[in-house]
Amino acid sequence: YHKLMEDGMNTDWERLRPLQLGRYGEYYAKMEFASYGYDIYTSEVDDHGVDFIAKDMKSGIFYEVQVKSQCKGKYIFIKKDKLPMDDKHLVCVLHFIQGQLPKVYIIPATAWKSPNSALVDHPYEKNGQKSKPEWGISLAKRNLPLLEQYKAENYFKSL
Repeated sequence: YHKLMEDGMNTDWERLRPLQLGRYGEYYAKMEFASYGYDIYTSEVDDHGVDFIAKDMKSGIFYEVQVKSQCKGKYIFIKKDKLPMDDKHLVCVLHFIQGQLPKVYIIPATAWKSPNSALVDHPYEKNGQKSKPEWGISLAKRNLPLLEQYKAENYFKSL
């Protein structure tokens, strides 16, 4: 399936501007959830960090999903005030690698209760730093094995 998709789909991600890549990532994330039987609800206004709502049709549970797309960089962050620490908030990370379909990770907000080198906690409350506290995702090659459990197919199979 993925080979067929790659043959018929542009995967020259570096040609896209960041806004285009982000928009594409949101559409791709919605299709990923829909392919696993979720109903998708979108809002015209993204005023609190939620890109869409996904309803699990089996359990009836609604999830608030924040989508993050990354192509050239290796670090993604989410301001802590935009991601409540509960099991109803998910971060869908799309890691775009030139010439390939994106790697999709579904990370529950609660994963940051046990930070590691891939899922990092930056409180920024010490030493007079002025940045707001954030959760981070490191896509450095050495951290990718730690993200394996959150690959979309693994996440959806575990439910």
